[in-house]
Amino acid sequence: MADRGWASTRLIQAAQAGDPESITAVVHGAHSHVRRFAEHLCASPQDAEDAAQEALIILYRKIGSLRATGALASWMFRIVRNECLRRARLLLDRYDEAGAGLVASAEEEVIQRLEAEVVAQAIRELPDVQRRVLIMRDVLGHPGRRVAETLGLSNAAMKSQLHRARSAVRLSLGGKTGG
Repeated sequence: MADRGWASTRLIQAAQAGDPESITAVVHGAHSHVRRFAEHLCASPQDAEDAAQEALIILYRKIGSLRATGALASWMFRIVRNECLRRARLLLDRYDEAGAGLVASAEEEVIQRLEAEVVAQAIRELPDVQRRVLIMRDVLGHPGRRVAETLGLSNAAMKSQLHRARSAVRLSLGGKTGG
């Protein structure tokens, strides 16, 4: 099973044909490679994790549209690269919208960055499903129904996970930001 780095041609072909076990095996085998690539390319560890997860979701959903089995690795890495670039553009757009002139001093900028890191750490500490729901819903702004469908949850389960994630972040931040 080392033909293309993590999956044999036969396994990839079975996944392309829609075999659920093969798709799962390809996605599972790709995870560490995709994650490692994302860590080198994305701006932050959380962006790397999100980009890797997004790439694996796309792989899971669209492996049937892959034309050549030998192109799997380059296809996956292109998805990760594009996702990391998209996240970097979003960050820059938010920074531009906030207005760089709003920061009154270097100390204020440091405080803002420290607060952002505290929030990011609180989000990183969430269980996987809660973190993914929170990021998709509150950070990326996806509609609840889309988040639920993407993660394979019912709408009620997605809302429950979102509530738990928000509560956990609030609780975590309560002792760290003075609020």
